Amino acid sequence: MPVISSCPPPLRPGVRRLERTLYLYAGLEDFVLLYPVYALLFAGHGLDTARISSLFALWSLTGLLVEVPSGVWADAVSRRLMTVTGPLLTAAGFALWVLFPSYGAYAAGFVLWGAGGSLRSGAMEALVHDELERLGAASRYGRIMGRTAAVSMAATAAATALAAPAFARGGELLIGAASVAACLLCAAVGAALPEHRGPTDRGAQRRTRRGAHTAALRAGFTEVRGSRRVRHALLLSVVVTSVWGALDEYVPLLAAATGVATATVPLLVLVVWVGVTVGSLLVGPGERLSGRALGAAVAAGAAVLAAGALNGGPGGFVLVGVAFLVFQLTDVLVDARLQEAITGPSRATVTSLAGLGTGLTTLLVYGTYAGLSAHAPHGTVFALLALPYLAVAAALGRTHGREAGNGRRSGKRT
Repeated sequence: MPVISSCPPPLRPGVRRLERTLYLYAGLEDFVLLYPVYALLFAGHGLDTARISSLFALWSLTGLLVEVPSGVWADAVSRRLMTVTGPLLTAAGFALWVLFPSYGAYAAGFVLWGAGGSLRSGAMEALVHDELERLGAASRYGRIMGRTAAVSMAATAAATALAAPAFARGGELLIGAASVAACLLCAAVGAALPEHRGPTDRGAQRRTRRGAHTAALRAGFTEVRGSRRVRHALLLSVVVTSVWGALDEYVPLLAAATGVATATVPLLVLVVWVGVTVGSLLVGPGERLSGRALGAAVAAGAAVLAAGALNGGPGGFVLVGVAFLVFQLTDVLVDARLQEAITGPSRATVTSLAGLGTGLTTLLVYGTYAGLSAHAPHGTVFALLALPYLAVAAALGRTHGREAGNGRRSGKRT
């Protein structure tokens, strides 16, 4: 009787190269010392919570305007080009903040950062998924993106840990210069990402540029309209990503509201990002959860977030970190579900449509936070904005594990 090996086939060399390049890109993209302190810097230059929220809103609005066109551009021209251009724009925005600290420079910087982020959004996921598919390793997408997110969070945590001593030694100039340098290195690594377009893509490139853009956009909308599975995954991705993604920007203000010294704020932010990093690393086990189990975890995350935010002391940040762990894990899982559901050629366009929805919802969260903050402390606002995750939990629970089971039976997202 022949012996059947249970070992998976060896990975092709291109898979490892893609992973290493992707992890380096993600680490440099988020090794930004400005992250944990820029809201405090804005406040230090005289901006109140409403004006800071208006900057966040401008950031989101820019992303809304650029998101879908950038996805279409990526599908019609080059996804790798988007991953290079995005960090360059972000670097320019950070440079403006440091060199010309004022509301106008902050606004211009957020416009550049928003545009840069949108160029990368959608293009990166599409590039990685299609390259893995070409190499016969599409089933690794969810796990790789989870690890990529973990690298990003670890880089953010490292930058957060370094922010306090760097700021004490060199102030805004040092942390700004380090952030710009990280973005420039990220762009250089992005140029090394592999990109191979299939026969359909080469045919699109032979058409006129306008025709290629129109075809990519039409194909993306057609897939969203025609697939209930794509629509469901897209909507889940929008809600899950937008709420905690917006709250993340206010974590330093929540930390400052505990009364700790300014130099301690990055350390409390670090606690939260440790939770986010762990959530990214749990994607493998998370893929085995049924929809009901994942929904229960999200509901528990909402309750823990409210409890931690209302605690009012530094100890509450452990609970906030646990909540963000759950939300990050869910974020990666619903993205993997969306990528699995997409079957057409306009993957970046569909992903960018999800990004557009996320941007619109994030803008709504920023406005809500600004309005609530005029009447309630930061902890109360955090607790109130945890409520949408109860709706997410209910939506996930209604799947009763069907989509997760389908993914396992098809051999995807393992």
